[in-house]
Amino acid sequence: MKKVTLLSLIVIFFISCADKNAAPPAPEAPKLPVAAITTESTTTDAEYPASIQGTVDVEIRPQISGNLDRVLVDEGAYVSKGQTLFKINERPFREQLNNALANLHAAEAALINAQLEVDKLTPLVQNKVVSDYQLKTAKATKKIATANIEQAKAMVASAKINLGYTNVTAPVSGYIGRLPKKQGSLVAATDVEALTTLSDVREVYAYFSLSETDFINFKSQYAGSSIGAKIKNLPPVSLILADNNAYPQTGKIDMVDGQFDKTTGAITLRATFPNANGTLRSGNTGRIRLGLEHDDAILVPQSATIEMQDKVFVFTVNKENKVTKTPITVVGKSGANYLIKDGVKSGDQIVLSGIDKLQEGQLIQPEKSRDTKIAQLINKK
Repeated sequence: MKKVTLLSLIVIFFISCADKNAAPPAPEAPKLPVAAITTESTTTDAEYPASIQGTVDVEIRPQISGNLDRVLVDEGAYVSKGQTLFKINERPFREQLNNALANLHAAEAALINAQLEVDKLTPLVQNKVVSDYQLKTAKATKKIATANIEQAKAMVASAKINLGYTNVTAPVSGYIGRLPKKQGSLVAATDVEALTTLSDVREVYAYFSLSETDFINFKSQYAGSSIGAKIKNLPPVSLILADNNAYPQTGKIDMVDGQFDKTTGAITLRATFPNANGTLRSGNTGRIRLGLEHDDAILVPQSATIEMQDKVFVFTVNKENKVTKTPITVVGKSGANYLIKDGVKSGDQIVLSGIDKLQEGQLIQPEKSRDTKIAQLINKK
């Protein structure tokens, strides 16, 4: 009995050691949702940086030189067309007008005197008392006096214009910009810096640029034999403001530049937006969101992709249920989905979620729900 017991203990010892040295069982392949890629028609949103300007942005400059007597507006104020903004000292220009008027009166008196001379000599010449040479001279003097009057009138008109320039008025209705010149400053028409700027922002222009490739695609999207005809068929565009919120009103593209910029290789387009409340001002920035139609497009949910070193990847699944990290080329976005140009094709199976821990060549257990196609899953979103 002792021998049997000892033998049993030895057998148990060796069995336990064998169990400790045995390899652990392989982990179970993860269960992950998988779907097949299909093609469909969709609209993607392309965004382009935009700069905003008022429909009228003008610099207010003096037309004459003088001292700035009064500044009648404040920075940021809304002014109406014709409203006086600045007052330049008018005294020198009023004296110029008085001088011009005096010269006009002298010219008028000279004309009267010349006319009297002509009237005096005319009967004398007819009666051959004096030669007609004196009458011709008198008539020439009269013409000179008439010309002097016209010149004096022009000087008066010019003096009145300059006097009027002492009132600097608003050429349009809009908002006043900065006021670098203060009361008492000496101003001149040749100043580098303007008195202020004035922006009419009841409507605003949003300027943005398309690359040559984008412009070719842009033209191919819409009907029309000319750019003007295509512009009429363009859908409204959205403006995304700096806080990433969309401006509440849509705009309309109404201008395409006549040529590409040689430096940037891009062409400028203009969209017009209503701005009755003055929400937008000249100098604002944003992004124009332009919708583009795509036929037979391949869409992949952004949640099914992973980004590494500025590249985007998806995990495709082969017939053996092994995954491969595949780079894809993204050419646009449609909602929460990427529009794919290269990397995958219709019919390929990709992993939809749980991809952050997957490794190249890893085996998975595909979970196929009722909706096994990417298009169906996208439409649900």
